[in-house]
Amino acid sequence: MNPQVVQPESEAPAQSIIRPFFPWLLLLFIGSGCSALIYEIVWYQLLQLAIGSTAVSLGVLLATFMGGLCLGSLAVPRLVTDARHPLKIYAWVELGIGACGLAVLFGMPLLDHLYVSGGGHGLPSMLLRAALCAATLLVPTALMGASLPVAARWIEATPEGVSRLGLLYGGNTVGAVFGCLLAGFYLLRVFDMATATYVAVAINCSVALITLVLAQATEYHISPGRHPARIRLAYWPVYLTIALSGGCALGAEVIWTRLLGLLFGATVYTFSIILAVFLIGIGIGSGLASFFSVRFAQPRAALGWCQMLLAAAVAWTAFTLAQSLPYWPINPLVSPSPWFTFQVDLARALWTILPAALLWGASFPLALAAVAAPGEDAGRMVGGIYAANTAGAIAGALAFSLFLIPWIGTQQSQRVLIALSAASGLIVLARKSMRVVPVAAAVVVAGLLVWTVHPVPGELVAYGRRILTSTGRSKILYVGEGRNSSIAISQWDDGAFQFHVSGKVEASTEPYDMRLQRMLAAVPALFHDDPRSVLVVGFGAGVTAGSFTLYPTIQRIAICEMEPLVPPTATQFFKRENYDVFDDRRTEITYDDARHYVLTTPEKFDVITSDPIHPWVKGSATLYSKEYFELVKQHLKPGGLVTQWVPLYESDARTVKSEMATFFSVFPQGTVWANENEGGGYDVVLLGQAEPAIIDVERLQRRFADPRYAAVFKSLAETGIQSPMSLLGTFAGQAADLQRWYQGAEINRDSNLRLQYLAGMGLNANAESAIYSDILKYRRFPAGLFGGSEQTQQVLKVTLR
Repeated sequence: MNPQVVQPESEAPAQSIIRPFFPWLLLLFIGSGCSALIYEIVWYQLLQLAIGSTAVSLGVLLATFMGGLCLGSLAVPRLVTDARHPLKIYAWVELGIGACGLAVLFGMPLLDHLYVSGGGHGLPSMLLRAALCAATLLVPTALMGASLPVAARWIEATPEGVSRLGLLYGGNTVGAVFGCLLAGFYLLRVFDMATATYVAVAINCSVALITLVLAQATEYHISPGRHPARIRLAYWPVYLTIALSGGCALGAEVIWTRLLGLLFGATVYTFSIILAVFLIGIGIGSGLASFFSVRFAQPRAALGWCQMLLAAAVAWTAFTLAQSLPYWPINPLVSPSPWFTFQVDLARALWTILPAALLWGASFPLALAAVAAPGEDAGRMVGGIYAANTAGAIAGALAFSLFLIPWIGTQQSQRVLIALSAASGLIVLARKSMRVVPVAAAVVVAGLLVWTVHPVPGELVAYGRRILTSTGRSKILYVGEGRNSSIAISQWDDGAFQFHVSGKVEASTEPYDMRLQRMLAAVPALFHDDPRSVLVVGFGAGVTAGSFTLYPTIQRIAICEMEPLVPPTATQFFKRENYDVFDDRRTEITYDDARHYVLTTPEKFDVITSDPIHPWVKGSATLYSKEYFELVKQHLKPGGLVTQWVPLYESDARTVKSEMATFFSVFPQGTVWANENEGGGYDVVLLGQAEPAIIDVERLQRRFADPRYAAVFKSLAETGIQSPMSLLGTFAGQAADLQRWYQGAEINRDSNLRLQYLAGMGLNANAESAIYSDILKYRRFPAGLFGGSEQTQQVLKVTLR
C-alpha cells in the first residue's frame, strides 16, 4: 500500500490507525525476542567449540551480539528509505535473520579447517579465532538490531508513540526470557543445536508471514514535515548516559554470572536462570517506564535519577553476593532432584539481581522520551539510542571480562560499576536548573556505597554451593581471580591441602585424590612399552603432570591449561607433590583451550592424559565428546595410550554411562580402572589405545624392581599402591563386558554437547557407590588383555577376585 500524507490538523491519524493493531505488533516482537535468545545460546555453544570455554568466548559473544545490534540499529534506518511500509521491511529483516541462523549453524564448524591450516596456540590464536567467529555473527546480529528501528517508523515520535516503542522493547525482552528458558531447559537438553536453530528459524518465518499480513491490512502514513532525527548537541548527555548504562549492565552481567555461578554451581541451567532473571528485570522495568514515561514532565531528569538509583542497586547486589547470600541456610545437597534446586536458585537470583535489572530496563524508554521530538523519524531516533546503549554494552562486556576482573578483581570491578552509574546520572542531571542539594547528596551517598563493597568470601571461591557444609572446616590460604576462573588454596582440618577452581575441589593431598592423580600418569606410562612424550590436559595442582617427571624415559611433557593463574599458584603450594613440574626443563605449558590445541598441533604423543573439570560445569562437555576423543586418537603415536578421568561422585548413572559409551565408541578395546574410597566407588580412569594392546604383567614386575623406577614406585606407595598386583587390582572392567550396562546411553557429540545437560541434572546425586557396584557386576577376567606366565595369570585372577 502506498504511503499517504495526513493533514496537520488531524491530530495523529497514524496513531489511531496503529492503536487496534499494536497488540499484534507487540506479540510479533515477543516472538522475535524468543528466537534471538535461542540463537544466542546456540551460538555460545558453537563458540565454545570454535574458540573454547574461555572468558574470550563469552566476551566475543556478548560484544559481537551487541556490536551487530549497534551496527544494524544505526545503519539500516539510514540505508532503507521510509517510503516503504515499515512492517514489510520488518518482515524481510526477520526472514534474513532466519536465513543467517541456518548459515551460522552449518558455517561456523567449517572454520575449524581454517584454524588447522593457520595453526598456532595461545592468546593471539584465540583472538584470531574470536575475530573470525565475530565476522560470522555480524550479519545476523545486525539484522536483529535493525528490527526495532525499522518497525518504529510505523509509530510517531509523540509521547504516546514513545511509550509504545518502550513497550515493544519490553515485549522483545519478555520473548527473550522465554527463548532463554526454552533453549536452556528443553531444546538443547532434549534435542540438539540443529533442532533449536530450526525452531528459531520457524519463529522468524512465522513472525515474517504474520507481519506481511498485518502490513496489507494497515495503512502507513508519513506525517507532514517529518525529518530525519538529528543528534543535537543538547542530547549528547542522554546518549552518553545510556551508553554508560549499557556498559554497566553488561559488565554487571559478566561479574554477577561469575559470582552466582560459584554459589549455584556453574551448570548450563545456572547460566540460563541468571540470564533469564536479567531479562525479566529489563522487560518489566522497560514496560513500567514506558507506561509512566508519558506522565514525566522531565524524562531527562527521570533518566538521571534512574542511574543514581542504579548505583544503590549495584551496591545492594554486591552486598548480597559477599555478605548475605552465601550464608543463607540452604544446602542444595538435601534433595537429589534438580528441579527443587532450580526453584531455590531462581528465587536467590531474583532477590539479588532484579532491582538493578529493573532500573537498566527503565533506562531505555526514559532515554527515548528524553530525546523524542514530534515530527522526527522514529526509526532513526530509536536507532540512535539503541546504538548508544549497545555500543556501551560492547565496551562493558569486553572491559570487564578480559581486563578489569583479572586486573583488579570482582570487588573493585563492582566499585567501578557503582561509580560509573552515579557518574552517568550526574551527566544528565548537571544542568543550570538542577537542584544542587539533592544531586550533591546523591553523589555523596554513591561515594559511600563504593566503600561498602566487600571482597567475595574465600570460602565461596573454594567451596561454592557447598559453602554451608564446609565453612569453618578449613583455612583459606589463597584466593585469586583469573581471566577464566577463580581459584583458591585451602588447608582442611585434617591437614590436607586442597586446590579449588570456581567453587569446586579439583585436587588435594588427601590419599584418595593423590592416588587418582598418580594413576592418571601411572596407568598409561607403566603399561606403555617406551613412553617418551606426554600431553597433559589441565594442570590442576600439577600432581599428574609432575608424576611423569619421575619416569626415566620421558623426554617431553606438554601441558595445556586454560587459566594462566593456575600453574604458578599451584606450584607455590604443591611443589613437593608435583615435583616442581612447572620449572622442569622437559615441561612446556600452553595457555589455551585444550580442544583447540589438540586440533591444531601437528605433534603426536605416546601418552595423552586428560583430567578436565567436572562434566556438569558449563563448557567442559567439549572435552568429553566423541569428536574430541577422535582428535585425541589421531594424535597418538603407534602403541600410544590415553587416559580419561570420570567422576562417580556428584553424578548419576545416566551421566556416567554417557561418558563411558562416548569414550568406548572411539576406543572399543578400552578398559576401566577404579579409584576406591573406603571400599566404595569414587572415580575411575578410562584407558584407551589406538590399536589392540596387551598389558605385559611380567614387564611391569621388572619395572617395579628396576632402580631407575624407584622414585615412581615410592610415589605410588604413598597412595597405597604397593606392588604391580595392587595396581592391576584396580581393574574394574573392559568395554566389551560393560557394553550391556551402558547400552542405549546417549553419545555426547559436538552437535548436542548432551553431557553437560545430563550432568547438570545429576550433580546433587549421591550415587557413586551404587554406580561402582553396578560396574563391578559386569567385570570379568579379561582373557587376552594381560600377558604373562600361567602362574602370573593365576595370581592376578586371585587379586581381582
